[in-house]
Amino acid sequence: MKKPLILVTNDDGITAPGIRKLISIMNDFGEVVVVAPDGPQSGKGHAITIEDTIRCDKVTIDNGPQTEYSCSGTPVDCVKLALNKLLTRKPDLCVSGINHGSNSSINVIYSGTMSAAVEGALDSIPSIGFSLLDHSKEADFSEGEKYIRKIVSSVLESSLPEGVCINVNIPKSIAGIQIKGMKVCRQAKANWEEEFDERVDPKGRKYYWLTGKFVNYDKGEDTDERALENHYVSVVPVQYDVTAHHAISTINNIL
Repeated sequence: MKKPLILVTNDDGITAPGIRKLISIMNDFGEVVVVAPDGPQSGKGHAITIEDTIRCDKVTIDNGPQTEYSCSGTPVDCVKLALNKLLTRKPDLCVSGINHGSNSSINVIYSGTMSAAVEGALDSIPSIGFSLLDHSKEADFSEGEKYIRKIVSSVLESSLPEGVCINVNIPKSIAGIQIKGMKVCRQAKANWEEEFDERVDPKGRKYYWLTGKFVNYDKGEDTDERALENHYVSVVPVQYDVTAHHAISTINNIL
């Protein structure tokens, strides 16, 4: 029997420590093909490149058995290019990450990591986005590895519902505190209270730098934010259908 074909991508760039760790784990599960951005693409969401060319070069970054391509496009471009041009068959799994930083709650909307997973689900490929709540380049992925392996093994064995991917967030390693387990959750209702820091460049022109703080308005016990606060891995099912089904009758009455 053929080994499972696993597509790996991310939004931090092909050389980021998170994706290098994920590649090494995936090599234990099947034949790995990496198609990832040539540089950081965080916050790109589901953006695609339509007014510029996309470059894609085969690269060798380490001595692993995987095949790798470095792409000038967005994470979603990477998945589209892989499925349409680079892969010889449809992958059995698409994994994105491991992202440096949280993609819980509202962050899933902006995340290039999760948009790549959503794109995989659009093509009926079981897809998973992995994130670690640590932005550091020296982030420790070791504690979350057993959960990544468990999730990947389960999805390869049982697949996922049609059109659904999963958003996995892993707590940051803290000395003396171990991850307690996993919880399947809903997305917390939270948002960013944003500000634009106004600055002036050496030529006297104004420019703006986006800043802000994350605020969780959700007090529910069943959310991803609550799970992460209590040092559990959060697992949220995500779908690409953004229809507000519960509001259809209300909108019909309004119109």
